[in-house]
Formats: sequence, structure tokens, C-alpha cells
Amino acid sequence: MKEIQVNIDPERVTWRRDPRIYGHFIEHFHNQIYGGIYNPQSPLSDDEGFRTDVLEAWRRIQPPVVRWPGGCFVSAYHWTDGIGPERQPHFDKAWRVEDTNEFGTDEFIALCRKLDTEPYICTNAGTGTAEEMSDWVEYCNLRTEGKWAKRRIVNGSVEPHNVTYWSIGNENYLPGEMGAKTPAEWGRFVKESAKMMKRVDPSIELFAASVADLDWNIHLLREAGPFLDWLSIHGYWDPLWQNNRLSDYEACMLFSTRIEAQIEKTRHILGAMGYLGKIRVAFDEWNLRGWHHPNVDKAIDPKDYIEPRDLNDLDDTYTMADALFSACFFNQCLKHSDLIGMANYAPSVNTRGLIRTHEDGIVLRPTYHVFDMYVNGLGDQVVDSWIQGNAVFKVEQGKESVEVPVLDVIATIVEATGEVRIALVNRHPEDTVTALLKTRDGRRSVLSWQGLSGDDKNAYNDKNNPERVKPSAMTGWEADDQGIRITLPPHSVHIIGL
Repeated sequence: MKEIQVNIDPERVTWRRDPRIYGHFIEHFHNQIYGGIYNPQSPLSDDEGFRTDVLEAWRRIQPPVVRWPGGCFVSAYHWTDGIGPERQPHFDKAWRVEDTNEFGTDEFIALCRKLDTEPYICTNAGTGTAEEMSDWVEYCNLRTEGKWAKRRIVNGSVEPHNVTYWSIGNENYLPGEMGAKTPAEWGRFVKESAKMMKRVDPSIELFAASVADLDWNIHLLREAGPFLDWLSIHGYWDPLWQNNRLSDYEACMLFSTRIEAQIEKTRHILGAMGYLGKIRVAFDEWNLRGWHHPNVDKAIDPKDYIEPRDLNDLDDTYTMADALFSACFFNQCLKHSDLIGMANYAPSVNTRGLIRTHEDGIVLRPTYHVFDMYVNGLGDQVVDSWIQGNAVFKVEQGKESVEVPVLDVIATIVEATGEVRIALVNRHPEDTVTALLKTRDGRRSVLSWQGLSGDDKNAYNDKNNPERVKPSAMTGWEADDQGIRITLPPHSVHIIGL
């Protein structure tokens, strides 16, 4: 394959990197909470019931924010059932299982404090009311005023929880969501809910469930725009809700070229409505692959709609495809840092998570290592970068053959030192690529180089082989007057310091 030139201009800073793009999400779905993060029966849990191995791994990737409790779960969830010493189970109408309510608001806040992360609460805009949402803000944020703040104190939290981030609703634009709304209904509902929530605490930052759709946002922004700080959008590019037929590596690399379209469409809508630069966008649920939950709306026998959810936890379905897609997703968030201020990987633990639990420990999936590399390896500021003469490979889609660019890049600098930190992705399934790195500020050398690749494009980690895919120090670069030549293995992600 021909040499591909990667150009970096360290003096042209575009945006500051917002660490909130490395956010997380957990939902009361299958074994994410119970048996995952929270398992008082496990010998690996602390005295509050949290898995210590999960917490340790999670802390290493410095989660800036965690979104909870849903997801579809929240659209029929009443938060008052999950506080206090006496809790009754409820039937979760979204996922058709009984939830014990053992894990509620105070437990979520405790988790966030253990992780040193900001809590982000998504409210019930399905069967809930504006008053119920504002009461939740009162419970969390007021010091002593009102019955709900006093209830929090009685429940053991004298100091307020001080939750900054609050979302009105989840995916209320979807017909299958509990309490789905029309665009006109949604705009009005969000306005009235936002008014009450900000009357309780004007300092909170409000999100509203949205989608890259003009009609939906015209109603939402006309009605509620002055109250909103964020639009919440979601992205799952390999939808597996009913059929668990996972797309292959090549198709996933094609999906990685389609992330930007959703961002740009949302940008144009905000611009047309006069809110560009005033309201930011949170990809507060995202993953390459959608969660598998077939027949939830029609099956009678639980084995037909609950047992298939176990397929989400099969380690061999989380491969280099997931890792590279995630790297490309981060590159797009960084490229559009003026608009995308938060993103929440869905979910963090179990199902299609970064971390999978089992009775003896955890498995760190390849995407976990991408988080580690990006969170701990990139600089503070995004700088201009572009690829000259990128190669392509072809992916068959139906009767068409679509070209996918081989390299994907984002460049940053460490503000304090001026060190350049580059994220490079080689999407090619089989071919090694030579990249020529050229910086406009003169000759540089490689200070550090960490790579993530597998012995196969479908390589994965599991209980028996937990480190088959993990980052490693790389060598083999050459420098001359043209720049730095660096060889990238196929299906690989790299963070390079210059």
C-alpha cells in the first residue's frame, strides 16, 4: 500500500478537549446494575455492595460523568420508590422484569462519589410529571427546604447531592417508549418540566431528549429552547434489537464513516433555530452495537424475551471492530468539540459494556483499552490535522461497493509542554500502512507510541484469555527531513507523542 501523509499544525488550535466526551451510562437492564456494578452477595464487593474490581477498573479511565437510571427503564420509573429504608419491588414495564428498588438515587450518588465522577440523572418523561421531576431535583439539591430535602436528610444524607446534570426524558420520540410524545406534545411538556426544575435549582444544566430530526427540534426549541443547555441524542449503528446477527468487521468500519452525518445534521438544525453556540449536544447514549432485547413487547414466556439478553454478554462479540469504531467516534467528538460537549458510552458494565463481570472477576473488552488510551494519552487542545492522499478499501453493501478511508486521525497538544499527541486509526482489515507524519512547526521525534491491535481483526478478550488484546509500547519509526515514518499494523489504534 502507498505511503499516506498525515499533516499536523500544532500552532492552529481549533478547540479545547472536553473530558465529558468520555462519559458513561448505566441502566436497570439485565445485569448491568444487579449482578454487575452492585452485588452485595459477592465476596468481591465492598461493605456497600459495590464490586471493588469494577470500581478499580472504572477509576483507571477517569469517568467524568455517569448517566442513570435509563434508558427506556426511566420512562416508567418513579424515583420515590427507590429511596428510604423500606422499599417495595416494582414491575419494570420497559423490560418486563421485577426491579427490587434496592439500587436507587442515594446508591447512585454513592457510586459516583466512589468514582469521583459527576452524576447525571435522566428523569421520567413517560409516565412521570413535571412535578415529579422537580421534586427529584429538590431531593438531590436543596439543603433543607421542602419535604423532599428533609426526606433526604432523614435517609442519611445531610449535605445535598448537588447534581448538576438533568435530562428530561430518554427516547420519547420512539413509539415503543413508555409515554411517547408527538413533536408538539414534547415541546410543551419539556417547557413546563424545565420551568419547574429550574425554579427549584436555577443552577442545574438541563438536557432534553432529541433526535437529528427537523420537525422534532422545531417544536422542542421553539417551546423550550430558552430553558435548555443541551440536546440529548443517541447513536447505535449496528441495530440488534430483535436479531443478534452482528455486522462483520468491514461493515463496522463503514459505520464509522457515518458518525459525522448525525452531528452535522444536528448542528444545522441548531443553527437554523438560532441556538448554535447556545445549546450543546450530548451523545448521551452511544455504542457501535445496539442491545439485544427481542420480543419484549409481545412474548408471553420469559425465556423468549429475557434469556436472549444473555447474548449481549458473549465476549467473542466484542472485537477489534468495536475498539476501532469507538476510536473513530472519539475522533469525531474531538473534531466537533465546539458542539459535542458530552458523550456517554452505553453501557459501561455488562450487556455491551467496556467491563464484563463474572463470579471470579472481570474482563476488560478491547474498547475499554481505547478509553484508557484516549483519556490518559491525548492532550488538552485539539489542533488542525488532515490526511493527504488517503487510501481506501471496499466494503460490499447490498449490491453496491462502498469505499472506506483507511486512516482516521485527530491531533492534540499538551498545553503545558507543547507536546503533540496524535490518535491514528488504521481501519484496514488486513494491510499494514506506512504513515508519514509532517508537522508544520519543524522536525520532531517520537517521544511515546502506544498501540492497540489484535492477532486477528476478530480478536477479543475473555475469562480464559483476558489479555489477548491490550495496549503495548510500539517501536520502529524513522525520521528525516520529510517527516516521521511510522508503520501501523492492520485493524489498530495508536496514540503517538511527538
